[in-house]
Amino acid sequence: MFNSQESGPDVVLSAEVARRFARDLFSAAEVPAGAAPPSATESAIVADSLVESNLRGHDSHGLLRVLEYLEQLSTGELVAGAALTTLSESSGHLAADAGRGFGQVQCAALIDRLWDMAKAAGIACGVLRQCGHVGRLGEWAERIAARGGCGLVAVTDNGVPRVVAPPGGLEARLSTNPLALGVPTEGEPLVLDFSTSAVANGKLKAARLANRPVPYGWIQDAAGEPSTDPFVMLAAPPGTLLPFGGDQAYKAFGLSVLLDVLVSGLAGGFCPPAPDGTVEFNNVLMVVWSPARFAGESHLRGQADHLIAALRATPTKPGVSAIQLPGDRAQSVKARRLVEGIPVSGRLWRELLTVARQRGVEVPPVQPCE
Repeated sequence: MFNSQESGPDVVLSAEVARRFARDLFSAAEVPAGAAPPSATESAIVADSLVESNLRGHDSHGLLRVLEYLEQLSTGELVAGAALTTLSESSGHLAADAGRGFGQVQCAALIDRLWDMAKAAGIACGVLRQCGHVGRLGEWAERIAARGGCGLVAVTDNGVPRVVAPPGGLEARLSTNPLALGVPTEGEPLVLDFSTSAVANGKLKAARLANRPVPYGWIQDAAGEPSTDPFVMLAAPPGTLLPFGGDQAYKAFGLSVLLDVLVSGLAGGFCPPAPDGTVEFNNVLMVVWSPARFAGESHLRGQADHLIAALRATPTKPGVSAIQLPGDRAQSVKARRLVEGIPVSGRLWRELLTVARQRGVEVPPVQPCE
């Protein structure tokens, strides 16, 4: 079922070139009559977030999302310059409507509001509804931890996309329902970011753009047979993603179910299946703790570093060079891509070039992948 359409050669962009190109594409975005295009600030915020995902090896949340966001801007599904509207607020909570604004912009604003609350009360919880795609979830946990706080962030897709089948099921009933947790250390924040499905749905989109197979265990076809073909997700009837965990997938499935109810229920969105005509948005749940109001930030950082050191000192099996902690792989990929550049599939690059030429955006120089 793989698509044999000629996609052109893969290319490599430097991080700075990728940021500038994405920013310029957003600034030149087509929007419905009477609507304003993204500002330079908004364009830069979103471009920086997407390219940072590429740098860390999360290409599913990187430049390939530019096309998705541009399409949503052109239809009005995504709104530039949207305000964050408070629905209810107390000293320890905030419920807000993101107004269909960029998820990267609105999540940053939510962190600013919650961090001030957490510093005063010790803990603050916030929710967003009608929020654009927030990008890489770990970014928000990292930002909280970088301020010295601890964070939990969870997202649902408003009950619209159903791509994950329950264990033993043949039809999709849930979305990927990711979760991120972050704590500060004396070095880089310690952050865990994962989907409750075997993989983020964006990784399947990236595989289709690159016309490459995916590992066994990620997806099944409509008959429930394991598949490596990402295009089975677009077949009729479609295949499905699986919860992570293999034989223990019921654990991830259970976590996904509870997250869907918590996030969508508290934010004011929908659990799947959403009513007919519902638009896909992110519902966001964010909890922020200020360690200074508990046992102290220095104690928490010290314990984090103590545990990290003990884990890294674990004797390893033959063939294992080091114990990998959350975030290690992403940091390693970032160090390499800052030097070597960000690889972009030929098909994605061709589609980005088409949009750029349509909108008069200067095409940057690139290098072919070796």
